[in-house]
Amino acid sequence: MSEKIKALKAAFPHTIPVLTGFTFLGIAYGILMNSKGYGAGWTFLFSFMAFAGSSQYVALTFLTSVFNPFNALLISLIVNARHLFYGISMLDKYRDTGKLKPYLIFGLCDETFSIVCSTKPPKDVEQKWFMFFITLLNHSYWVFGSTLGGLLGSMISFNTKGLDFSLTALFIVIFVGQWKTQKNHKPAIIGVLCSVICLVVFGQNNFIIPSMIAILIVLTIPRKESIQWH
Repeated sequence: MSEKIKALKAAFPHTIPVLTGFTFLGIAYGILMNSKGYGAGWTFLFSFMAFAGSSQYVALTFLTSVFNPFNALLISLIVNARHLFYGISMLDKYRDTGKLKPYLIFGLCDETFSIVCSTKPPKDVEQKWFMFFITLLNHSYWVFGSTLGGLLGSMISFNTKGLDFSLTALFIVIFVGQWKTQKNHKPAIIGVLCSVICLVVFGQNNFIIPSMIAILIVLTIPRKESIQWH
């Protein structure tokens, strides 16, 4: 038990920035869920079992529109496709984690991936428990924030007009962060151009899937040609 407590104490300071971010984003999500007719219980279950962040915001559209499982599946896969690469890069780190591996895989989000990849535990702390508590804490922050938002939404009358822009704001923040940290801006420019073109061609209600497919094709073809050339 002392090993686990050591791991928890070592992991917690690294997750404090995630605590603040997930709490406020989660509150906004919980309030939105409540405004669409889903109480705090549903919000808790959705966050606890799905833990998909941006995809949960996107899912609000599907929960309140005509049932279209194919679009829901396709958009969820595309939005979360980056996790395929996260998972591959974590094969070595998760190799000897034993019974903790299923949860580590389930709880791997952008923030957890960043912390686990960039941080090493103290010498007296076992790495698998260090990674487990980082994952658990981040998961808990999202569940706590979204459930709190659901409760606040049910107890206090909110004007939620414009609150759904929080998803757009989240993606803008991610985009700006990537732009600042990456020297190669070509993928970002391609993404914006493909989205604008598809918006003009397919319209506001139908441009998301075509733009994502276009971005994937444009970014993938040059790599294939490079591989064939070599």
